[in-house]
Order: sequence, then C-alpha cells, then structure tokens
Amino acid sequence: MNNIDFLAIGDITADAFIRLSGNDADIIKNPNEEGSKICFNFGDKIEYDFVKQVYAVGNSPNAAVSAVRLGLSSSLLANVGKDDLGEKTIATLKENGVTTSLIRTHAGKKTNQHYVLWYGAERTILINHEEYPYELSNIGDPQWIYFSSLGEKSIEFHHALAAWQKEHPKTKLAFQPGTFQIRLGKDKLKDLYEVTELFFCNVQEAQRILETEESDIKALLKSMCALGPRISIITDGPRGAYTYDGEEIWHMPMYPDPKEPLDRTGAGDSFASTFTAMLALGESVPEALRRAPINSMSVVQYIGAQEGLLSREVLEEHLKNAPADYKATKVE
Repeated sequence: MNNIDFLAIGDITADAFIRLSGNDADIIKNPNEEGSKICFNFGDKIEYDFVKQVYAVGNSPNAAVSAVRLGLSSSLLANVGKDDLGEKTIATLKENGVTTSLIRTHAGKKTNQHYVLWYGAERTILINHEEYPYELSNIGDPQWIYFSSLGEKSIEFHHALAAWQKEHPKTKLAFQPGTFQIRLGKDKLKDLYEVTELFFCNVQEAQRILETEESDIKALLKSMCALGPRISIITDGPRGAYTYDGEEIWHMPMYPDPKEPLDRTGAGDSFASTFTAMLALGESVPEALRRAPINSMSVVQYIGAQEGLLSREVLEEHLKNAPADYKATKVE
C-alpha cells in the first residue's frame, strides 16, 4: 500500500439500469432543470425496454477505475457483503486493475444494490445503503486519497479520516461529497474541509453546503476555499467548470459531445477523478482543467459510469483534436 498513487474511499454498489419505455413516462421540466420530475400514473404497469446490471460502481469505485486508466496505481477502501454481488464486485475491480486488499467482506450483510430508472439521457436512482462498520485500515502512505459518498452511519469515520490526514500531510486529500455528506453541511465536517486539498461539487451543491442563495460563481468558489480546501472546483452544467486556488480563478467550457449523450451517470465522477489524477501525474491546475471534461464527454456516451473512461493516450488524442475555443481562461 505504500506504493499506491491513488486510494479511493467510499461506498460501492451494483447498479441495475432499467431502460424505461418512452410510452409511459412524462417529464415535467423546470426552466433551470432543478426540480424537474419524472411521472407515472399511480397503479399502472410500466413498460421497460431492458435491464443492464453493472458491478463495482459508485463515486469512489468509479474514480479508482478512472485513475488506473490514466496510468496511476489505484486501490479502493470499501465494504461488501458476503454474497454473489460482493464476489462479482471484487472480481470486476480486479479486472479493471484496482487493488482490492482494503475491501472488507461482511458475513450476514448484503452488498449495496441500486436501481437506476433511466429515461432519455437522464436517470433517477433508487438507493439503499447497507450499514457497515466503517474503519480506517492500515492504508500506508498513498500520494492521494479520493474521498466520496458514504452511508449515514459513517460520521465518526469522517472525523477519523480528518485526524489521519492531519498526521500525514504528504498525502493529499480530494473530497467529492455525496448526498449524505452534503446534507451534513459545513459545520459538522469542519475538520475534514480544513485538511482538503481539492474539493469538488456543482453550483447547487455548493449553495446547500454553504447555506446560501448566492449564485455568483466567484463568490461561491471563494466561500468554499474559506472552509479550508486549497483548491475548489465547481461545475455549472452546460456552462462548464471553474477552479479557484486562493489566487486565480479559471473557467473551462464543456468538451463538445460527438453525439447526444446516452446516459449521464458518472459524468461528475469522471471529471473529478480525472482532475485529481492529472495533478497526481504532475499537471498544473489549468492543464488538469483542460483534460477533465474530456473524460466526462466520453463517459456519457455509454451505459454506466466506467465503460467510457479513457486511457491517458486516448484522452490526449481528444485534447489534440479539440476545437479552437476549447481552452481554459482566467476569470478576472
């Protein structure tokens, strides 16, 4: 473990993608997409086209696979049940080159299974997290820790990780909060924010964390960094992504999709993990920002969050062929 470049920590699940038929669902959209709804008639039998089962996914597992594809040694600290899903989960990670020695298997517990209602390019995920005993094992001294979504019984683990990070300053922490971690807010995770090197979220998540209706991206970036992260990265949907390192703000547009997205699952994970991996590989913040949207573009062309993850060679080829207006610009 002392030689690991990239250690991802977070819950792992199997996703069953249920492709809904276009005949039985109605989408009620708000102009800004926030709060849009997918609706069915209560009591109806709803047709679906097919189901595809995907193993070993979740914010952190997706990041671990992404890091391997980009050329880093990668491991995952997670929990599974002693069941068929758990065995397939570990086997899938190994097939993708992820070290699995820190995955704990628990007798009498189930591996997390989520159900993805997939309609058009969007998805609504039905989640259920098994309660595991979260423990910070002997993780050595990885170059980077990538920390993301955990279940609601994990608050003490967050404090343990923050304490570990303070004692191991050579390891850098990237934090991409999941639903529960965002819900906790900034005060309960104050110690974790203070030891974070990279922080990732979107505009709406930043507003929830900061408990503000502020919409100015520069103000949100500076407020996030004021909590402790050295570099904050906020994505803003089709308007691209922004970074702030305490001195400079950079903006990067989306990389153009070659065709209509198939499934947006994992777009945020691929962006955040690619940005982190690029810094681990020695790139600057603007160069990492140029590369991260390319992996997001590729992921949304496939079902699930991992099939479209790119190798470093293919990613660089996309960058080489990028349109002229695809560039990082400094925001004054």
